[in-house]
Amino acid sequence: MVKIDLKGQVKEFENGVTAAEVAKSIGMGLYKSACAAKIDGEVKDLRTPIDKDCSLEILTFDSPEGKHAYWHTASHILAQAVQRLYPGTKFAIGPAIENGFYYDMELEAPLSTDDLPKIEAEMKKIIKEDIPLERFELPPQEAKERMAGQDYKEELIDEHAGNGENISFYQQKDFTDLCAGPHLMSTGLVKAVKLTAITGAYWRGDASNKMLTRVYGIAFPKQSMLDEHLQMLEEAKKRDHRKLGKELGLFMLRDEGPGFPFFLPKGMVLKNLLIDYWREVHKKYGYVEVSTPIILSRKLWERSGHWDHYKDNMYTTVIDDEDYAIKPMNCPGGMMVYQSQPHSYRDLPLRVGELGLVHRHELSGALHGLFRVRCFTQDDAHLFMTPEQLKEELKGVVRLFDEVYSVFGLSYKIELSTMPEDHIGTVEQWEHNQEILKEAITEMGKDFEINEGDGAFYGPKLDFHLADSLGRTWQCGTVQLDSQLPERFELEYIGEDGQKHRPVMLHRVVLGSIERFIGVITEHFAGKFPLWLSPVQAVILPIAERHHAYAQQLQQQLEAAGLRVECDTRSEKIGYKIREAQLQKTPYMLVVGDKEQEDGTVSVRHRKDGDLGSMALQAFIHKAQAEVASKEIK
Repeated sequence: MVKIDLKGQVKEFENGVTAAEVAKSIGMGLYKSACAAKIDGEVKDLRTPIDKDCSLEILTFDSPEGKHAYWHTASHILAQAVQRLYPGTKFAIGPAIENGFYYDMELEAPLSTDDLPKIEAEMKKIIKEDIPLERFELPPQEAKERMAGQDYKEELIDEHAGNGENISFYQQKDFTDLCAGPHLMSTGLVKAVKLTAITGAYWRGDASNKMLTRVYGIAFPKQSMLDEHLQMLEEAKKRDHRKLGKELGLFMLRDEGPGFPFFLPKGMVLKNLLIDYWREVHKKYGYVEVSTPIILSRKLWERSGHWDHYKDNMYTTVIDDEDYAIKPMNCPGGMMVYQSQPHSYRDLPLRVGELGLVHRHELSGALHGLFRVRCFTQDDAHLFMTPEQLKEELKGVVRLFDEVYSVFGLSYKIELSTMPEDHIGTVEQWEHNQEILKEAITEMGKDFEINEGDGAFYGPKLDFHLADSLGRTWQCGTVQLDSQLPERFELEYIGEDGQKHRPVMLHRVVLGSIERFIGVITEHFAGKFPLWLSPVQAVILPIAERHHAYAQQLQQQLEAAGLRVECDTRSEKIGYKIREAQLQKTPYMLVVGDKEQEDGTVSVRHRKDGDLGSMALQAFIHKAQAEVASKEIK
């Protein structure tokens, strides 16, 4: 018999019982909705036999790991459908991703979006067949023989052959794939599926390799869930920041500078408003601001450790026969700022912010509007403190995050990322630092999830995943605890005992990248920015040419009151002007005609609330100023 801990309730089962059988013993509802199992913290197939005492969690589609198994199975169904329809296809990889799955493949003839319905129909046939997914293992040589002719699979087998372990496979009738799993028990458990896109993708993301065909899809346990998701995708298309950025005149992207965005006048107003707010809130929380050079010596990057861990993403140049690098991040410059003068414990904590322009070499295929660029403004900060101050400083950072994100109506979840394989520092240091992060967050009454092995190379971190108005998540804020750079740069302060001590340091960003955050809030607000952020807060719409002088007089008064205003004096009908203003997402439209000119008023329309009636100009100014001051989302 084995004892299995089911979330605090221990039950005995026959030795060799499977996770699926345990789920069935709890209830048929759980059994039918189960996607995978977590056995002693490791995600496994439901048919995994249990031969020792352990903890067990049955994972459904409601859990991230359950979704992963569900979507991973759907990717195999996609590959099987393609193999049936297009024999001779060479398959690369087919992972589950954040929102669905994809499969990369090399076909003898190109695919287009017109082919997706045919592939989708074949997938539905495979689902109806309810084919079991069966796992087996082979030694590397036999694995290569099994995958003969599948070049990409053979390459993957060769990479894993050196560790001396068998290679795992999953078979579903006429289709076999090299895979570690886990998967659903059968294809029939995938209920609703939709292929969403087809693109090109280089093998391993390397432009020197062959371009493959990548087919994306999504799957759900219920058709209603799929319908809801597709509706959200349609809404997301309307909110696409690249589309809105062009329509609203915010930014542009050009082939002459791929990954290097151009901000247009209205976009610069938005960007500067964000930066002004950043400065305002950081001053409130006791930060000072610095600026460090964009180009620094390679020796500095070697000292910081970035050269060894990050050089493939760095742009380099030669100055006076010496190697230099354009900074991909602000940290080493921040270390030099701290070094610029001696410090006492009385100076600490020292909170140093920087809006630093950084450059990172991203593959062309990874570039995506403002979300993935090659240069961006990182709203960085480095906090230096004594060990005793660390926990309170962590809490102060989280309080700052709370204030900033609430202004934009963004909720968040926290993820604690732990020590990666590629790291500097001892295991003991990492475990100590990870425990401090856990304690600080827990004491604030906040929940967090563990993201094993995804910390920065120099320390563990807290990532803040923001949820937008469509429920999509964006990783923006991060707090990284670093014991390594203060050591490498020999940072010191004189303690209360008169001796030299090493400060503790936090790296943190709240918006992450100013440019990316603009993309996020453009989609979050669907371009309808709150009044305080709107590049144009009001547009004056004179009905006829005889009202132009009055309209321009109003514009001068509104601008003198600190409002951003335009005046539409085109020879167009008023209905057309209102529609144009609505398309530009302008918060307020001020219509002026004979009556308004005679009374010294404006007829106010709001983009959401419609006609607000006639107002004295000063009444409108007070209303708008109050809305700006409150940063109300409307």
